[in-house]
Amino acid sequence: MKNWVSYSLVMSIFIILALLLSGCTEQAAPQSADSIKIGVVASMSGPASTTGKDIWQSAELAASEINENGGVYVKELDKKIPIVLVQGDDESTREGGIRAVTKLITQDKSDLLIGGYSSAVVSAHQSIIANEKIPYIISGGSSTSVSRRDDIDTSYMFFHRPSTDDSAKAVVLFIHEVVRPEIYKKFNLPEDRPLRLALLLQDSPFGKGQQTGVLNLIKELNLPIEIVSEATFKMGESDFRTALTSIKTKNPDIIYAVTFLNELIPLTQQARRDIGLNTLIIAGENNDDPDYYSGVGEYGDFTLMESRFSPYAIPKGTTYETTEKFLENFRNKYGGFAGMMGAAAYESVYIAKKAIEDAGTVQKGAVQKTLSEISMDHMMEVMKDGLIQFSPDYRESSFVLYVEQMRMDEAAGEIRPHIVWPESIRETGFVIPDWYQPGSA
Repeated sequence: MKNWVSYSLVMSIFIILALLLSGCTEQAAPQSADSIKIGVVASMSGPASTTGKDIWQSAELAASEINENGGVYVKELDKKIPIVLVQGDDESTREGGIRAVTKLITQDKSDLLIGGYSSAVVSAHQSIIANEKIPYIISGGSSTSVSRRDDIDTSYMFFHRPSTDDSAKAVVLFIHEVVRPEIYKKFNLPEDRPLRLALLLQDSPFGKGQQTGVLNLIKELNLPIEIVSEATFKMGESDFRTALTSIKTKNPDIIYAVTFLNELIPLTQQARRDIGLNTLIIAGENNDDPDYYSGVGEYGDFTLMESRFSPYAIPKGTTYETTEKFLENFRNKYGGFAGMMGAAAYESVYIAKKAIEDAGTVQKGAVQKTLSEISMDHMMEVMKDGLIQFSPDYRESSFVLYVEQMRMDEAAGEIRPHIVWPESIRETGFVIPDWYQPGSA
């Protein structure tokens, strides 16, 4: 706690100095009514740069589509105004995020911000948002310690993502409802034997949020799941063999890996190739990206992933056509496929558009109010009740989450995801590979 307080004090001083210096070194021209400036907070460099590129390109695609249709209608000006995106590279660090957000507000004079990825990075620049009172649609920062903090005013922050509690719940319920029964049936294990779950967690607010969510749900529902390991690693780590070797000695039935994309690929490869861990690995939604499918190779076969958007597995229903169109437009513009964080950024630009049109102005307080009240049809990501809305307490949107299992696709030469849970949107059944070995006490 003392370390957190000290860090918060240092960050507060840093923020104040950054704001003062930016104001002294450059006086930006008054905001023109000729454009709406949306600042995009994305990790364009550093360990999360692959995701940052996805966020930026998808936001760029949304803005170009809106501008091709004349822009955003602003009632007080009685005309449509084009969107201008401004890039804010948070460099995948707390300090980089502070610099990026400070510049987007004080120098670039952004009307609204979208984006954000790492919980640690987002939490460091939230104080700036609170002080400046600028609407910020955050599509990352999933830790509840980010969206549910009470030490600052978060009323201008809107979280268009599931919380770590939400995603942890989906993972735990899937393991309990699907994985446990199938393993026990295949290997004739006694029903009173707890399932052995190992956690391999990024040492960050994101990882800690997932860890807390898993532990709390198991306790709350009194589930027959035993946590046999809780290993951690530093954000940006690439060598997981020591942690995986330790986990192997605990004989888990399944590993929940809480990682970023650049971490999950080597982790998965090392687990099967180097350590010989013949167990299942499940990861979180933020890794559902084309680079995972192309990068992990054969070692990704049979891995599992909790998700809310996939470029290769589209839930049947009202979001299907919109998703196909988005993926086609992205492929035509940039080549390849957008990932989950890109989809969220794309939707965030459209959420911003509706909020400004509902407000009839770009005045920040008015846009904050319409964001609080917004209700619009979901787009690509499946939302509860089919609507994008923000909860009145923490301003979090509510998603329908699902789990995919990866299988090698011979034609593509890569793994491809198939939805295996929940039953309402399941494409195929969960499969236990022949090489799988259950854990033992």
